[in-house]
Amino acid sequence: MDETDIVNVRLGQPADVTIDAIPRKVFHGVVSEIGDNAIVRSTGVATSQATSTSEEAKDFKVVVTLTDPPADLRPGLSSTAKITTATRSSVLSIPIQALTVRTQADLVPKDKDAGKNSVQAASVPAEASKQKDEVQGVFVIRNKKAEFIPVDTGVSGTTDIEIIKGLQEGDEVITGSYKVLRTLKPGTSVKIDNSTPKKEDESS
Repeated sequence: MDETDIVNVRLGQPADVTIDAIPRKVFHGVVSEIGDNAIVRSTGVATSQATSTSEEAKDFKVVVTLTDPPADLRPGLSSTAKITTATRSSVLSIPIQALTVRTQADLVPKDKDAGKNSVQAASVPAEASKQKDEVQGVFVIRNKKAEFIPVDTGVSGTTDIEIIKGLQEGDEVITGSYKVLRTLKPGTSVKIDNSTPKKEDESS
């Protein structure tokens, strides 16, 4: 399991397991073991045994024990486990792909006359300061225009994410490809299109 997800995994959590050799069936299990040491993804060597530090992606070993194993189960069969780390009911949620980030500078209205009789301050290129300046939010439609709303998020699912603060039920949220949302500017006029996106739009 990826190192960014392991912090949410606990012993006894339920899991749904699919086995490639037994299609169209879902088996149930629970998390029975969680590895203490990270494993370098490319080599399979535990970080505690590595001779040098690495910036490579790391995984943790997680064992799921089936509660209803099939009779024809064999060692080594490829499988996929979906572990339920948290559940929420009756919450406000949005598609994950609607979530985007902006810097504080992106959200400040640009003055068309600025710069004619003023001196622009030198910008600080430090990446660290830029990250601290980033705001997570979504674009909603207000008066036929895109308005950026900062949000606080909660539990994330496969396709949706919980919104704790910032939106109200009934808000029209703008979603689309990463490229479109990343370049969308507050105040842009929008036209509602709820049709299914084309394949090329989804991959861009």
